[in-house]
Amino acid sequence: MTPHPAERSGRARWRDKLHEIIFEAETPAGKAFDTALIICILLSVAAVILESVEIVDDRYGDALYAIEWFFTILFSIEYVLRLISVGLPLRYAISFYGIVDLLAILPTYLSIFIPGSQSLLTIRMLRLLRVFRVFKLRAYLTEATVITDALKASRRKIIVFLTAVITIVIIMGSLIYVVEGEENGFTDIPRSIYWAIVTLTTVGYGDVTPKTSLGQTIASIVMVMGYGIIAVPTGIVTVEMSRAAQRKSVSTRSCVECGAEGHDLDATYCKRCGAEL
Repeated sequence: MTPHPAERSGRARWRDKLHEIIFEAETPAGKAFDTALIICILLSVAAVILESVEIVDDRYGDALYAIEWFFTILFSIEYVLRLISVGLPLRYAISFYGIVDLLAILPTYLSIFIPGSQSLLTIRMLRLLRVFRVFKLRAYLTEATVITDALKASRRKIIVFLTAVITIVIIMGSLIYVVEGEENGFTDIPRSIYWAIVTLTTVGYGDVTPKTSLGQTIASIVMVMGYGIIAVPTGIVTVEMSRAAQRKSVSTRSCVECGAEGHDLDATYCKRCGAEL
């Protein structure tokens, strides 16, 4: 039986307050926290980008390095507080936002062992997705949920489609290898498959091109197939988006147990862990 709020321990109330500040955007404290977080994310990403510029790095390298570590430690503390404030920390840790939060701090620590890996800190930009919650852009949050649901519903069809595409490029790559041969730049089947991928996707780098009439005929067939293939995933996702758009708007509430977001406006329980909202 769930205890009455008045009977909850001091620590439980402390965790509830912490959760309200860190996860909720509807309260003044929550909005202030998320706004400050967004500013820190932008500043940290700017520092990483500037550090990659040789002239700037030569002059301000030490300062940028210190800024990088300052934000990393700050985000590390925030990540730990997020885990503490939810009832099911493991659930949050393996959620989308939980993984993004972890990836936002790992590169700096990895740079101790793998020099240069701190450049991956630009992944912190993904954390700006929370801006839709912070400024109550519920319509955008709903549209983002529609896209996510559409992609999830399309995954089996997309897998079948990609399997067919892989089969085509392997067959066409092997065929062009036999027709053109090493003397025309198709030195092996993997290189020929690379040519098939570049041609099928209509990218056309032109670093490897068929020279024989038969090879050029095959290339023309692959190009025409490419235009037809591009339309397939678009159609699949469009249909699923139309279906997903029928769902209700979502709220900015966050589950106190697992930190899940994107619940329906009239939801009473978390759609991920079943906890009461």
